[in-house]
Amino acid sequence: MNKPLLFLLPFAFIFILSEAKSSRLQPQAAAESFNISYIQSAASCSYTAVITTSCSSTRYTRDQISISFGDAYGNQIYAPRLDDPSSRAFERCSTDTYQINGPCAYQICYLYLYRTGPDGWKPKSVKIYGYNSRAVTFYYDVFIPSDIWYGFNLCQSASSSGRHSGRKWFMYVVLGLTVGALM
Repeated sequence: MNKPLLFLLPFAFIFILSEAKSSRLQPQAAAESFNISYIQSAASCSYTAVITTSCSSTRYTRDQISISFGDAYGNQIYAPRLDDPSSRAFERCSTDTYQINGPCAYQICYLYLYRTGPDGWKPKSVKIYGYNSRAVTFYYDVFIPSDIWYGFNLCQSASSSGRHSGRKWFMYVVLGLTVGALM
């Protein structure tokens, strides 16, 4: 009775390990349908954006930097201009923290940055803390192109990733039952 379970055990491990691949998504230009003018005037919530500039960025930037982020339900938060050259924001290897107010959102699943100016700028990461959502980090580590919203939209992939994690949990249960039966 235990031989079939022992036979299945290596396959369960292989399946679980194949699901554990980690891949880092790359930022991309926002879809043409992305509309910054669609800002809801609903209840106001406070968000904290922690922006880390890469150590391989330009020494400093005089460029204008804007941010927009939101959830899968259309709640969009927008800060038209974060930069302030006199405050030494976005210098190489620095971390800058901003309080941004906007409509109350659920889990933040997209974030775009906008840069305009001659210097260039390479953020390492942007972490958003919100009232109704877990903190989420978006990893850039690339120079932001000029005059284009550039970043991540993970809203559509959120539902499909839940499907994969459900299958992974099922395999953990099967594996646990198998190991338990062997003992």
